[in-house]
Amino acid sequence: MRNAVQILDRHGNPMPVPRRRAASDTSYDGASMTSRELASWQVLATSADAELLPELSTLVARSRDLSRNNGIASSGIQAILDNVVGIGLRLNSTPDYRALGKDKAWADAWSASVEAKWRAWAETTDCDAARTLNFAGLTMQVARAGLLNGEGLALPHWLPSRDRKYATSIQLVEADRLSNPLGQQDSATLRGGIEIDRYGAPRAYWVRNSHPGDLLTWDPGLYQWTKVPAFTHWGRRQVIHVHDRERTGQSRGKPLLSSVLAQFKTLDHYSKAELQAAVVNAMIAAFIKSTESIDDLKELFGGPDEYLAARAEHAVRLKAGAVLPLFPGDEVQPFTPARPAAAFDAFTKSVLRHISAGLNIPYEILMKDFTQTNYSSARAALLEAWRFFNGRRQWLGTYWASPVFDLWLEEAVNLGEVEAPDFYQNRYAYSRCRWIGAGKGWVDPVKEAQAAKLRMEIGVSTLEDECAEQGKDWREVMEQQASEQAERRRLGLLLPAQATKPNSAAGDQPAPDDQTGDE
Repeated sequence: MRNAVQILDRHGNPMPVPRRRAASDTSYDGASMTSRELASWQVLATSADAELLPELSTLVARSRDLSRNNGIASSGIQAILDNVVGIGLRLNSTPDYRALGKDKAWADAWSASVEAKWRAWAETTDCDAARTLNFAGLTMQVARAGLLNGEGLALPHWLPSRDRKYATSIQLVEADRLSNPLGQQDSATLRGGIEIDRYGAPRAYWVRNSHPGDLLTWDPGLYQWTKVPAFTHWGRRQVIHVHDRERTGQSRGKPLLSSVLAQFKTLDHYSKAELQAAVVNAMIAAFIKSTESIDDLKELFGGPDEYLAARAEHAVRLKAGAVLPLFPGDEVQPFTPARPAAAFDAFTKSVLRHISAGLNIPYEILMKDFTQTNYSSARAALLEAWRFFNGRRQWLGTYWASPVFDLWLEEAVNLGEVEAPDFYQNRYAYSRCRWIGAGKGWVDPVKEAQAAKLRMEIGVSTLEDECAEQGKDWREVMEQQASEQAERRRLGLLLPAQATKPNSAAGDQPAPDDQTGDE
């Protein structure tokens, strides 16, 4: 028998002999093809478009159906919209004055003028090609489409009119209309109605002239498509396509509910089954165990069917508290239902927590239920939710609101409404901005107001940041404060800070600088 070879380390100690790996083993357990748990899990590594585009219409249709008919799904979508968009996104113009060779004073004056002119367009229906929504309404629709459809689609138009100051207007288009002409198969240059170049940049969009699912009327445009170039020859954007790209090469977006559709539908079936069982159980009061015939039992409860039909208004019926005489040997057996299931509430909450994680929002916000949450847990949940809401707001502002502002600003500059020398050479510097959405809100107003005050005092925050977190514009806040202080002085009232300032000793009088009122 041959002696085993022993491997020693540099100190002369024996080292463990590595075990020979079996032919069926893998370096990663998750890649095993022979394990009992994973043997049937066979998945192909396909491209992003190959995975999504063939199933996109099914995902979209099911997401919409769930939002229409499931209260929890509708609540989740609305909660995201309320926190991301709220009553709309407010423009805060922040031109890159350093790149333009200007100073901060010029930037503040320029921004105030641009924001005022922007509001004259965005807060009216002139911004909508259909003249039904203002910019806040358009933003809400785009955000909702991004959640339910996975993408929003808008076509900027040039519609000069006698009663419109600006010709720029936006037409929202259902993303279902974005498709290959006449059902052409996807190719290397045409994906889901989008023509792309060799680098994946969109060159043109094919938009169906009418919605493919419009069943109310027959439209000859149902089988006609319009090719819309992505940009004009001088670089003006002609299509705004808002969608998330989870993978390189992904041409279209997927609905937010995609990963939890099965859980939502299964929970819906389970809830309906339990509710139906509870209703059926509530309708059965007791059983009568009897040796008598069925006709005799009918007489006990008011007579045979023919008799009840002829004199229904006088028939004897079982009522609450009624005492019924039974035949000899009869026995009444109460019916004690075993459903609803005792674990229904715990199981439902477990599934809903899974769903809330898939939607990236806390369970408390999904269900609007903070009854079993303390202050620390509620604050932690809201902070985690705020990260998601703030990220979605930044995404919406970057890919939807900023392109629209850029289109409007270009026209305003060309009309002479806004002074912007060398605009096309410094387009980004002029159109740079941020968007203010719904306020974050406070769990404990006193503590969080004190924290905001402390942050500004030690220099880690500014009034602009604190106001933006509450959905306000810092310039408007300061202007309003100045107006209120002037009115207080005119009326001889103390300023808020003076009214709450403690005196150093009893009977101390305010310093001359602190005295208010007209002398």
